[in-house]
Amino acid sequence: MDAQSRGRADEIDPADQWVLNPRTGNYELRLEQSAPQAPPSQRQAPRGATRRAPHAPPAPASVPPPAVPGPRRPGGTPPGGTGRRGGRSRKGDGGGRRKKALAVTGGTLALLLVGGSLAAYLYYDHLNGNLTVTDVGDAGTKGGFGKGQAINVLVIGTDKRSGAGNEGYGDAGSVGHADTTILFHVSKDRSNATALSIPRDLITSIPACPTKQPDGSTKNIAGERGARFNTSLGQAGRDPGCTMRTVKELTGIQVDHFMMADFNAVKNLSTAVGGVPVCVEKAVDDKDSKLKLSAGEHRLQGEQALAFVRTRHAFGNESDLDRIKTQQQFLSSMMREMKSKQTLTSPQKFFSLAEAATKSLSVDSGIGDINKLTELAGELKDIDLKNITFTTLPVLDNPAEKVKSTVVINPSQADPLMRMIREDVSLTEVEQKEQAAAAAADADAKAKLDALMQGPRAQAKDIRVDVYNGGGPAGSASGTLTWLQNTKGVLKSSNLGNAPAKVDTTQLEYAPNQADQARALAEMMSLPATALKMGTADAAPKTPMKLTLGADFKGAGVSQTAPQQAPEGVQRVEADKAVCAK
Repeated sequence: MDAQSRGRADEIDPADQWVLNPRTGNYELRLEQSAPQAPPSQRQAPRGATRRAPHAPPAPASVPPPAVPGPRRPGGTPPGGTGRRGGRSRKGDGGGRRKKALAVTGGTLALLLVGGSLAAYLYYDHLNGNLTVTDVGDAGTKGGFGKGQAINVLVIGTDKRSGAGNEGYGDAGSVGHADTTILFHVSKDRSNATALSIPRDLITSIPACPTKQPDGSTKNIAGERGARFNTSLGQAGRDPGCTMRTVKELTGIQVDHFMMADFNAVKNLSTAVGGVPVCVEKAVDDKDSKLKLSAGEHRLQGEQALAFVRTRHAFGNESDLDRIKTQQQFLSSMMREMKSKQTLTSPQKFFSLAEAATKSLSVDSGIGDINKLTELAGELKDIDLKNITFTTLPVLDNPAEKVKSTVVINPSQADPLMRMIREDVSLTEVEQKEQAAAAAADADAKAKLDALMQGPRAQAKDIRVDVYNGGGPAGSASGTLTWLQNTKGVLKSSNLGNAPAKVDTTQLEYAPNQADQARALAEMMSLPATALKMGTADAAPKTPMKLTLGADFKGAGVSQTAPQQAPEGVQRVEADKAVCAK
């Protein structure tokens, strides 16, 4: 590490070149060239070498220092590949330009949680060289961050004991499992975000997983039923793509990208930010994690910070679920610290965060360079901390165990919570911009539609309806017909297959003299009033209504509208609030 960290004696110290641009309010890194340099493609860095940007404090921004002549830092493109660190060459300027400013986002793990508030100027190829990139195939979308689409990033904390001082935490020979897993969902309109923690001891199904091998081949790892969630990584050679696939099967949410960090990330990031404020209600002396704190407030970094997020015996009932709460409180505090004025105005802290984050971080190839991470940061930077909510997937003790050591999903709470995330409903009190605008525009229309549901309802035996599939899952029309006839007694119903055209939302078309049938069917199907489409002319006797199942169709009798509030009893931590661990 030391040999790789030493820079050349003739390199410019970037920290001496930071100046404040009065037009943008940002710090800029200004470099002077004394002589033309060879194009980046002709300059090779040693294989496997990783350079670090110096951390010296900048000159006062109010008095920009004179430019210091000197050669540019050598670029290079170390070989890449699955699970290896790779750099990217800078575009050369042929020596004709005297100044160059490169914009990137630092604090990359924090970048996800803080949303790019640490954006500044650094070397692209240097930070790229710090990243570890893994090709997870089609486990993620590899897509960009277009407006109008949600972003789902899986943040994985592995318990791999690599690095000095980490051998004492549990199993020193661990291959690294999904010890801490958070699905970070960013809303379509970027007004809010939900961070869903998934317990490591959850019993679930792990799907079959194709993984890329170092030699370029693909190894297919068999799926497993009744497995602990944390074995979706590491066990049998599973990579982060396997964890992404497991989360999709578990929640129904397509994961776009992953970010993975080990124990060193907690130690290095907490140190780089100058310590993370925490509060404990009572004195702590946990011999397993080596956490020893007096009651009250503390600022933790390094080994102490890692001990705080690793402890299972200091708080609550000493379960992993209580450990999750502690981790959420710690991450919330770290986010507040990174958004603080003291951090945002300190280029020295920025350097430290950028180095610590990128050196501790593994990502998928879809966000495997600083350009992509900066693009992601731009999408997250304006989310207010009060609109970021941490929550935990609701679970119950495993009823199959006498000695409780694992958990299973609590469907009564988990199903509506996951549906809220899938359908982009915020867990905070923030009113989403798009929904607020739509609600204001449609208030009168919705009132009229709601009135349609007021009135008599026909008996099931008198309801006539033809069912079409206009965009629902395959088999939706036949499944709905079976459900209507066998469960609800709607015998005068028919499956007419695929609709002539696909529709986004489920629709029930009926005539004015069929209103009693429409109300009864809508109630059975849990259709919203907006699904009712009344014609202008009465229908002839024995004419059926027309039910077209749209892309929003979730199943017969399943509400088409997501809950607007989290189920009662669901655990939550708001990122803007300081909470004492107890």
